[in-house]
Order: sequence, then C-alpha cells, then structure tokens
Amino acid sequence: MDTREGSLEAPTRHPLDWKSADFYDTAELDKELERVFDICHGCRRCVNLCTAFPTLFDLVDNSKTMEVDGVAKQDFWKVVDQCYLCDMCYMTKCPYVPPHAWNVDFPHLMLRAKALKFRGQGASLRDRLLSSTDALGKLATIPVVVQTVNAANKISLARKLMQSTLGVHAERELPEYAARKFRSAAGASRVHPVKDGKNTPGKVAIFSTCYVNYNEPGIGQDLIAILEHNEIPWVLVEKEACCGMPKLELGDLESVAALKEKNVPPLARLAKQGYAIVTPVPSCTLMFKQELPLMFPEDAEVKAVQAAMFDPFEYFVLRNRDALLKKDFKAALGKVSYHIPCHSRVQNMGQKTREVLEMIPGTEVNTVERCAGHDGTWGVKREYFENSMKIGRPVFRQMAGTQPDYVSSDCPIAGRHILQGMRADGKSAAKAHPLSLVRKAYGL
Repeated sequence: MDTREGSLEAPTRHPLDWKSADFYDTAELDKELERVFDICHGCRRCVNLCTAFPTLFDLVDNSKTMEVDGVAKQDFWKVVDQCYLCDMCYMTKCPYVPPHAWNVDFPHLMLRAKALKFRGQGASLRDRLLSSTDALGKLATIPVVVQTVNAANKISLARKLMQSTLGVHAERELPEYAARKFRSAAGASRVHPVKDGKNTPGKVAIFSTCYVNYNEPGIGQDLIAILEHNEIPWVLVEKEACCGMPKLELGDLESVAALKEKNVPPLARLAKQGYAIVTPVPSCTLMFKQELPLMFPEDAEVKAVQAAMFDPFEYFVLRNRDALLKKDFKAALGKVSYHIPCHSRVQNMGQKTREVLEMIPGTEVNTVERCAGHDGTWGVKREYFENSMKIGRPVFRQMAGTQPDYVSSDCPIAGRHILQGMRADGKSAAKAHPLSLVRKAYGL
C-alpha cells in the first residue's frame, strides 16, 4: 500500500454507499471514526476551518492518553454535531483524500454518522420544520399569514418565545417571506433565437430554489432580466421541489431520495432537450452536480441533470468565451466586497462570479474566500449561533475592510449573515446578490 505523506493528485470522490448494511452499523462507524480522527489529530491542518476540528483536537488533548484512543466513543458525536458539511476540508485542506491510500473523506463520514443517528432517533421538531423548506414556504406565503410571520420575526418577545420553544436563536436575523412567489410572478420568456455556443447551450431552464421562490423572488427576476438582455430564451422547470440539501444535512437520506424522485425526471427531460439548467443558489446547484450523483452513481437521469447543471455565473463566463455575452454595462458599481460561498468553491469551477463582476467598468472587487459560518439552518439554531458568528468574524472584518459600497455573496443567507456580523462591528454597506449587481450594471 502506498502510504506516502500527502498527495499531489486532484481529489476524487467515491460514491456514498448509503444503501449498504455496514453504512448503518454502529461498530463499523465507530471504527472508521477512530481511524479518520486519528489521522486528523496527527495532521491538524483543518484547525481553522470550523469548530468540528478544534472540538476533536480538544477532546484528544484533554484525554488521558492524549491520543484518539483516550476519547470516549460517545464524545465522537460532539464532533459530528459541529460539522455542517461545507466540504471545505475535503476540497482545500486535506492531503489524504482519495486517491491517497488513507481514503479520508471527513464530510461523508460525518454524513454517515448523521444518517445513522437520524435512522435511530429521527430529528427534533425544529430540525424537521427548518429542513422542510417547501412546506414552510407554502404556509408562510399565504396572504395575511405572510404579514404575520414577517412581523413576528421582528418582535423581540416573539423571537424569545421561538428560541425557548423551537430553539431558533433570538438574535439571528431571519429572511422575510415574499407576498408573491417567484414562480407565480415570473411570466414567460420573450421569443429569442437559440444561439448555442461551443461551451454553452443557448437556452436556459431555471430551477428557482425554495429560497428564491419564497423569500427573495427578486433574485430570480434579476436572473431573468439578465437572460432577456442577452437574448437567451428561458423556461421555468415545470415541477419543482426542494433540492434536498436541508434533509441531507440532517442525515435524512430517504427524504433526499424522495425529493430526487420528484425533481430529477422533469430536469432530465429538459437536459435531454438541450437546456442549460441554472439555479441561483449554490447549495442547490451543488446538490445536483455532486451530492445526488454520489448517492445515485448508476442513475442515467441523475447524470444527465449533472451534465446540464450550471451556476449562473459559470454559465455567463462560458457564454462570454463563446462571444455570446453582452458587456454593454452602463453603471459602475464602485467597491464590491464579494464573498464566495463554500458550496460555490467546492464545485471546482473557479471564481466565476468575480470574473463577471470585474468585467464591469468602474467596479473594484474585494474577494473573500473563507467560510462565513452560517451554513443553511446550522447558524439559525440556538446551540450553534454563537459558533456561526465566531467562524464568520474574520469574514466580517475582511468584507468591511475596503469600506465597500456593496457586500455580496452568491449564497443569500451568507450575505445576510455577513451584513449582520458587520453591523455588530459598527460597519455597514448595501447588500445585493451578484445577480442584482449585474442587472444594475446593465441598467435594466
């Protein structure tokens, strides 16, 4: 066996063996946790990524043996609970990921542990609610209900009650729900000829995502405006459910599979019809590009969707390479502090959003490439809110450092989290999604 120190090869990912009996075997899981934790303890390169690794290293350093064998197996769960599956350790830090013989995949090991725990214990009411984004969105956007929900989220007494009963931290700024859903208001594409490029299909199918549909439909409208300006015909995906990422983060893999059965058939039909499928939220894009293909490696429809899936700025940069992106920008943006989210980074596509923003004359981009610490529902929860703000503190400082006109992130919840952290430090700026900034620059 090759046991050289570190690896120079690009990381590869093995399929997630989630249907095997061993995957849910407690003794087998403990054995693998101890093996990987021992490697992590000896390396410690990931200490600054999140709180999972400091938790592990403190457990080891405070044990009688000062090795992993001195840590009680039950305490392994303290590490698992701190992991929010950002994948950054796998993609940017760990020298022992496959094809290295040690085969360390820390995020998928944490996912395995979460799946075993979910199968045995289920999830709390709070976690079930927070991960049911479609159900919550449909309820919260009912007329009258939407005004009540939005008002309650801003009332201190209501938030304290929410913290004590549901475990949603009272200080976490929550997104408003929209009075009208994106999918209801999107309308239809104008008629444009399809101009396929070498790198890009010339027509786009929009997977709107739960967040854009229910919370910030303006982001979806900005995407449509940019597509229309570039004379790219578009359609909405006919039927759409949650991508499954919130359920994945819980370890509820059966629910992920059920959502896949709803989403993949209509997406696969669009892929086979030659559409580029674009999602305006990085976590959703990642779900179809990476997580579902790793869960269903033999599914031809999943592979077809994976091949057709684009981050919007990945699509625009490739469109530019095809000489099919308009660059008739009319408005300068000034100073933009741009945060690249973890779920954009692990798509291995480079900094495509930054590339587009830097095409805009009179625009200075400060790019911050570090985890902001919110991660989906993790930073909303009472027990993790303080850690999420701690992880984000270097990002808040770097984003504010250039005294920007705008703070922006492809992940809208990261953008809101960053602005909250900046305000806590006495700093502020206008918050705008990168799609909103490009629309503004076009003068649309």
